[in-house]
Amino acid sequence: MEFLAGGRGEVRITRADVGKRVSVRRLTGGGEGSEAFTDAVGVLTSWDEGVLSITRRTGECVRVDESSLVAAKVVPAAPARRKVPAATARELQEVAARGWPAVETERLGEWTLRASGGFTRRANSVLPLGDPGLPLEAALEHVGRWYGARGLPPVIAVATGRAETDAQLTARLAERGWADEAHTRVRIAALAPLADTGADTTRVALSREPDADWLALYNRTGEGGPGQEVTEDALKVLTGGPSVWCATVRGADGRTAAIGRLVVDGRWAGFAAVEVAPDARRQGLATLVMAALAERALAEGASAAYLQVEADNTDALGFYDRLGFTDHHGYHYRRPRPDARR
Repeated sequence: MEFLAGGRGEVRITRADVGKRVSVRRLTGGGEGSEAFTDAVGVLTSWDEGVLSITRRTGECVRVDESSLVAAKVVPAAPARRKVPAATARELQEVAARGWPAVETERLGEWTLRASGGFTRRANSVLPLGDPGLPLEAALEHVGRWYGARGLPPVIAVATGRAETDAQLTARLAERGWADEAHTRVRIAALAPLADTGADTTRVALSREPDADWLALYNRTGEGGPGQEVTEDALKVLTGGPSVWCATVRGADGRTAAIGRLVVDGRWAGFAAVEVAPDARRQGLATLVMAALAERALAEGASAAYLQVEADNTDALGFYDRLGFTDHHGYHYRRPRPDARR
C-alpha cells in the first residue's frame, strides 16, 4: 500500500468490498504524542456498526474500528497454486472446527467440548487435540456431565492415521465400552482446478445466508427431518465461520435444483452441504456449484480446498475423486454404550 507522509493515505474501500482481499492501515496510538500505525491484509469478511472484520490467511480475525482507518484499498488475490497443499491433520481439524462452529464450547485442557442443540455430530462432540488436563476417567466424567446437562449424549471425535496419541485414545475409549460410528474421510485438493471447469457459473447465485428453499433442499436442519422447522442452532452453525457463502442453482421452473456451502479461512476453502434435487441429477449441477464456490474462494485469496465425506458414501467419494480430491486423514466418533465404563 502507498501511504502519504506521516503514514496517512486514502481509504479506498466501502461496505460493497466485503468479501474482497484488502490492505488496511489503522491508527493504534503511540507513546509521547507520536502516532503509531498497524497494518493488516486479509479478506474483508464484514463491516457492521462501524467495525471491520478482516480475516488473515492464518485464519486470525482482526477487528478494526472504522474511525481508526487512515488508509485502505482492495489488493489482488495471491496467485492460485495448482498443487495439493501440505498440511498437518491438526491444522485441518482446527480449520474445520472454525468452519463449522458450535453454538457453545468449553475448553477442557486441549479438548474442546462442543454443543449445538444436536445439529450434526461435528457441532455436538468433543474435539480432542491433546491432553485434557485430567486423568482420562475424570475427563470422561466431566464430558458426560457437560453433555447430560444439555440433553445430549457424550460423543468424542477421534482422528485416525494422525498420531500415536489418537490411536491410544481410540484404544482406551474402546476398552471402556465407547463404540465407534460414522467413520469419515477428510479430503483435500488444490483449489484452482476446481474453478477451471468451463462451466457457466453465472447460473449460480451466492449469498451470505441460506434462504428457505436452500434449507429445504439441505434437509438436515430440523430434528424431525424434511419439512420440519429449522432450528436456531442449525442456522447459527450454517452461517458461522470466517467467510461463509451459500450457493443456489435454480431450474427452468424456478425451483431450487442444487445448493452448496463454502467457508473461506485463510488459505483454506471448506466445501459442505453440496446437494442436488433428485429430479435434477446427472446434469452436472454439483460440479457447477463447486466451480462457482471455488471461484469465490480464489477471489478471497484461498488456495487449498478441504471437505469431509463419510467413508461409506461411495457416490460422493467417486464424485470428489473426479474433482481431484485425495484422502488426507480420517476420523470417527465414539460414544459410550449403556453399560460403558466412563
